[in-house]
Amino acid sequence: MMNVKTFPELPGPVLIERRLYADSRGHFVENYHAERYEQIGLPSRFVQVNCSRSRAGVLRGLHFQHPQPQGKLVSVTRGTAFDVAVDIRIGSPCFGRWIAVRLSSDNGRQLYVPPDFAHGFLALSDPVDLLYQCTAPYLPAAERTLRWDDPDVGIDWPQEQPLLSDKDALGSTLATLEREAALPSYGTSSDIPSGGAVMSGAA
Repeated sequence: MMNVKTFPELPGPVLIERRLYADSRGHFVENYHAERYEQIGLPSRFVQVNCSRSRAGVLRGLHFQHPQPQGKLVSVTRGTAFDVAVDIRIGSPCFGRWIAVRLSSDNGRQLYVPPDFAHGFLALSDPVDLLYQCTAPYLPAAERTLRWDDPDVGIDWPQEQPLLSDKDALGSTLATLEREAALPSYGTSSDIPSGGAVMSGAA
């Protein structure tokens, strides 16, 4: 069983709240079921699965691919993360808008980040293991980084001075990426969820 929520302020991302079956030994959770996820409008096929481990205070992102965008189904298998999606589609009525949710190994939540959205997260525990299933393979030449603290986006991160890779520290602002023609256009992605989710906000 799972509850599904979308975000009225930012159509596209989908929050899935799965049931955890817990007892004295630990817990079990179903990470993915193609038929059930397709019924709620999510992709039924993922072609690459990645896992990262981060210590507390590490921020990864905000990443996206252009061209060959990736949709990502994000889960935390250990610890807690502050997970963020940003609409970077030129011409979108929600251009530059963001949402954030707390994903943890104990709350059973997943976030689907559609193609043509930037994604990043901050590790809130030590460690955080993040699993993301991708709708397209990683293409190094297409990888882009939106600056995590771009003032025009204004993400309210719960930590002011996170730990960053050199690459992420050199991320570009949304305005710079737009000038460089490095952003997707609104209405071109085929993997934006089309319906089936309950309209509700999430935190």
